[in-house]
Amino acid sequence: MAKKKTPKRTAARPQLGETVQIHDAGLVMETPITNTLETNYMPYAMSVIVSRALPDIDGFKPAHRKLLYTMYTMKLLGGLRTKSANIVGSTMHLNPHGDAAIYDTMVRMGRGNESLLVPFVDSKGNFGKAYSRDMAYAAARYTEARLEPVCEELFRDIDKETVDFVPNYDNTTTEPCLLPVTFPTILANNTLGIAVGMASNICSFNLSELCAATVALLKDPEADIAAIMPAPDFVGGGNILYDAAEMASIYKTGRGSVRVRSTWVYNKEENMVEVNHIPPTTTLEAIIDKVSDLTREGKIKEISDIRDETDLNGLKLTLDLKRGQDPEKVMAKLCRLTPLEDSFSCNFNMLVGGQPRVLGVREILTEWIAFRMECVRRRAYHDLHTKEKRLHLLKGLEAILLDIDKAVRIVRETAEESEVVPNLMIGFGIDEVQADYVAEIKLRHLNREYIVKRTQEIDQLEADIADLNEIVGSNARIRKIMAAELNDVAKKYGQPRRCEILYEVPGSEETAEEEQIPDYPVTLFFTRESYFKKVTEKSLRNSGEHKLKEGDEIIFRKDTHNAVELLVFTDRHQVYKCRAADFPDGKVSQMGEYLPTALGMDEDEKPIFLAVLENGYKGWFLFCFANGKCAKIPAESYATKQNRRKLIKAYSDKEALADMLYLPEETEIAIRTSAGRLLLVGTAQIAAKTTKDSAGVAVITLKKNQHISELTLAEKLELADPHRYRVRSLPAAGAILRQEDSTEQMSLL
Repeated sequence: MAKKKTPKRTAARPQLGETVQIHDAGLVMETPITNTLETNYMPYAMSVIVSRALPDIDGFKPAHRKLLYTMYTMKLLGGLRTKSANIVGSTMHLNPHGDAAIYDTMVRMGRGNESLLVPFVDSKGNFGKAYSRDMAYAAARYTEARLEPVCEELFRDIDKETVDFVPNYDNTTTEPCLLPVTFPTILANNTLGIAVGMASNICSFNLSELCAATVALLKDPEADIAAIMPAPDFVGGGNILYDAAEMASIYKTGRGSVRVRSTWVYNKEENMVEVNHIPPTTTLEAIIDKVSDLTREGKIKEISDIRDETDLNGLKLTLDLKRGQDPEKVMAKLCRLTPLEDSFSCNFNMLVGGQPRVLGVREILTEWIAFRMECVRRRAYHDLHTKEKRLHLLKGLEAILLDIDKAVRIVRETAEESEVVPNLMIGFGIDEVQADYVAEIKLRHLNREYIVKRTQEIDQLEADIADLNEIVGSNARIRKIMAAELNDVAKKYGQPRRCEILYEVPGSEETAEEEQIPDYPVTLFFTRESYFKKVTEKSLRNSGEHKLKEGDEIIFRKDTHNAVELLVFTDRHQVYKCRAADFPDGKVSQMGEYLPTALGMDEDEKPIFLAVLENGYKGWFLFCFANGKCAKIPAESYATKQNRRKLIKAYSDKEALADMLYLPEETEIAIRTSAGRLLLVGTAQIAAKTTKDSAGVAVITLKKNQHISELTLAEKLELADPHRYRVRSLPAAGAILRQEDSTEQMSLL
């Protein structure tokens, strides 16, 4: 007889906040996910942003600050070195992380690692190299360290209440919230931080130029700091390819990129190139791997061997050239194809008053000046309070100078010890603090010589107090003090620039044009989700269906050739320049290249339009905006003398972009609105603008709540009476779309 099955118990769906008993699951309560995010995720995210990943106005993340302060309390400033393991262990009193994380922090701050332009740790032993992926640092038990002399500028007057102190994580000691740095360390060294939902990447500037620029701002808030500090400076050296627009963006907004090219020398006797400086964003191994890959693919045929010959004298990458090769052309090609030339993407995101903010260089220096002014004022107030207390005591000592015998007699004739201080107060008309100070003087010091020497300080103290009162109440005096300190720092610790600035790069454009790029027919595909495919004719003939991400679709297809130029416009009003040859040949069965990653776009930046320039920078780009204006920009406006990969302000940001077209030649376009109107416009009627971010001219008039829905070439449409939709002058509203001009035709738009 079959066993009868027992049906499973079911329970009604619990309401929000209601707790129910569910079979095999126990007590279950349904809670909105927003509550979980607010109570669990948000505190974690804020902790990472505020207490771990982003630097503060003093230029340090909490881990750096805790380590340096620990070394300072260990008297390693000006003292002997100690084992790194001792430093790591002591830092754990302030930093509740593992020893590996603390040691990593110290290694990067060490002189031997060559990560920082102004190192803070005087290292001894193997601290690895920032420019090498494989040269690992030794364990903490083998290396030694102490603070660099420049750290004196980090801790100067820290014991004079210049900054606030807070309890450490277990409330057994205190640590500073910030360090009272006497120069803008926030810009003196490069800093990389990855938080939750945001990141920071700050480049370094030459210390002498940085101090001079800060002094100029102290004297004139509108000073031209770019003339004093024209470009960043990196510890690894190299050549900075100066881009005025990018540099202006960095100084104004804190975002932009700096192109850095390796430096090299040609050994004619042995026919080899020796690279001695590389960009800060790459490593020797990455360069060697890239060159090796390109050699295997046949894209580089001019090199016979590449070797890493780095030794105690520094970085050295050797490339053996084949006979008859021009080293200038070979290196120009390598700089274009490999990380021998790379860009440092700036994102000056930092904490100001505990809040993350992205600031330009001028704004950062202005915030630092305000912070340092408060430090100097607090130091002056501390000195003022100390001297006032000292003066008060000496005034009481001066009072007993009139009759030392009387003071001795009062003390001797007082029956009880507790009455000594009150009797001195009555006898000389002094307060309790002064009387207590006098009562504590040793018997051997109760002579006129001792008292006269002490009271001679009164005049100097009064002068000092008057001067300190003036400093506390005068911003001008504080600025002068700060300027003197900055000039002193620049004189003591300033170094010549390590990166040479190249305002013009002769031959780079011509060399790039002369490169022989393999040219063959290809078909380009671009999808709505920003994937790009380059497929050869052979692969396309033998292919099946396209492999696409779920929900994705192909929005652009073009039969062209491998050597064409590509311009990729994005929603951040930027354009990225590349060639089809820069991408590997793919297959229809592959997902393709994700353009934001392949082109190094900014975070959350998305491509919106792909243009294929088959005949060079000829023709126009037509940008149609939501307000009915159109901007016709010549394609040659996007051509540059230097081999720049990204241009900012590629189109106007004053209005939302409705659609855009690339026009190889003058033609007729069709604009359709949400009101069912259609307008045919000859592009020759629209005046061209040479400024890329021009707002354009009015083309189509729109009523309230109307918008442009479609933009296409008129030749793609089959209209019964096209003259109905043409006008003689602009702007115009267009005509209502007739029934015979079917929606099937408009679907071609």
